[in-house]
Amino acid sequence: MDKILRIDVGAEGGPKLTTLPVGEYAGLGGRAMTSCVVSKEVPADCHPLGPENKLVIAPGLMSGSAAVISGRLSIGCKSPLTGTIKESNAGGQAAQYLARLGYAAIILEGQRKGDDVYKVVITKDAVTIEVDNSLKMLPNYDLCDKLKPVYGEKVAIISIGTAGEMLMSNSSIAVTDPEFRPTRHAGRGGVGAVMGSKGIKCIVVNPEGTSMRKPANDEQFKTANKAFLEGLKRHAVTGQGLPAYGTNVLTNILNEAGGYPTYNFAQGRYKDHADISGEAQAQLEEKRGGAGAATHGCHRGCCIQCSGTYYDKDGNYLTKQPEYETVWAHGGNCGINDLDVIAKLDFMDDNYGFDTIEMGTTIGVLMEAGVIPFGDAEGAIKLVEEAGKGTPMGRIVGAGTATAARCYGLEHAPVVKGQSMPAYDPRAVKGVGVTYATTTQGADHTAGYAVATNILGVGGKVDPLTPVGQAELSRNLQIATAALDATGFCLFVAFAILDQGDTFNAMVDTINGMYGLSMDGNDVVDLGKKILTWERDFNTAAGFTKAHDRLPRYFSREPLAPHGVVFDVPADELDKVMEF
Repeated sequence: MDKILRIDVGAEGGPKLTTLPVGEYAGLGGRAMTSCVVSKEVPADCHPLGPENKLVIAPGLMSGSAAVISGRLSIGCKSPLTGTIKESNAGGQAAQYLARLGYAAIILEGQRKGDDVYKVVITKDAVTIEVDNSLKMLPNYDLCDKLKPVYGEKVAIISIGTAGEMLMSNSSIAVTDPEFRPTRHAGRGGVGAVMGSKGIKCIVVNPEGTSMRKPANDEQFKTANKAFLEGLKRHAVTGQGLPAYGTNVLTNILNEAGGYPTYNFAQGRYKDHADISGEAQAQLEEKRGGAGAATHGCHRGCCIQCSGTYYDKDGNYLTKQPEYETVWAHGGNCGINDLDVIAKLDFMDDNYGFDTIEMGTTIGVLMEAGVIPFGDAEGAIKLVEEAGKGTPMGRIVGAGTATAARCYGLEHAPVVKGQSMPAYDPRAVKGVGVTYATTTQGADHTAGYAVATNILGVGGKVDPLTPVGQAELSRNLQIATAALDATGFCLFVAFAILDQGDTFNAMVDTINGMYGLSMDGNDVVDLGKKILTWERDFNTAAGFTKAHDRLPRYFSREPLAPHGVVFDVPADELDKVMEF
């Protein structure tokens, strides 16, 4: 990957395309690329939807190669939801194809003139951009259906739905999966609104005529890659749990631990958890059958296969297998225990282009506010419909959890820096509470997945109910995750590399073989620290201080059943998480 495509949507005479050598950004990929570009080129005090903000789309360092599970795509900008720097991550086919075409990044910059929407097409021979207002306000599935006869199913589409076009703070960017469905989303932080503000409706990535990237040291790469694959297959989580039950395997586990947020984070257990668990979901999918029902990869080359395909009772495709966070957000958090309803809501979120976590948490707040009652499935569906169409009520829903809570005068807004918390209550899983508070990204479990150690006993064991050791745990995981996000490897490899030293070494040697390097674990840590420093410096310049690295006070004041715990990690420990 030796070039960067810049698209200045506000250039005189119309959008201007420029392809340049990677230059000062050489050696960067994924989150390292997005955060470095944003930190260097975007004024921290700019408006996220103004001309100074930039949207950076970057495949990971290992994308486009034969490395296993290496197809993750990073999308970065200043977030309309949080006001912080943002990196949002997606699977799908686009990262592999962009890397094979030689692109280390696509950078959307400037501000469009007028209200036309544009389609970008990238092939090995050319890049074109044209006005295509026939795509205006199409949801993502409709967009793909319209483009399929023109480009076929062997391309990847990066697109926004109606939410992104309407510049909603909770709007995602969709990436097509191997079946050409817009099911993989860079969901968090409102990145879709930034793409919408640039007037780019979709990017078509056509890999025809390209081949996999070649490693610098072929023998070292093959040997290490094989050992890495074997290590992933050997671990109980990546080799057994996730392939069998998907990410929703966590529902019963977190519910038993008392850390499963229910009824807008009012309780730590959900009485109907078994109805929406990963076990119940897998059983239903297997019973209904269909291609890729219970086991499916979000991109080619995935060896974990934690996704699936969800069919309705009549055998019709409904959505990809809803993930744990989605099942929780639209299910347990809202008191809805019908997997078919949750799957419909997942489809709607993907189609309109919303983050399922933010959407489900927003609906939970509106339920507490009395807009609709907890458990009202039809009411939840109607709220998402209104958001997708941009009605006055839909604008509140599409603005996210913090805004909805302000509109209805609620203190109970489970957010940090404007972004909603995911499916782990920070009072009962205190390590992830530290991550929510201190990450540069707003409340984000993936930034430092302390659930692994607090709940699953991966990488050691730290009691989830005590404040002791949580700050150090979160710090180390945030550093490691930042580096991992740069590689293009799926975050789920962390389970195996935390527990199995030989698997970690194999992963590093795979990178070394690809690039002719001699990195070790210390170099990985240094990369993670460098990325976090770029992000932290940007946020500081944007006006964020240690006072923003806090959970809402009610989490320290209101005990969570069943354990009767509050979040009690000392403030001075939170303040030191990013000191390295």
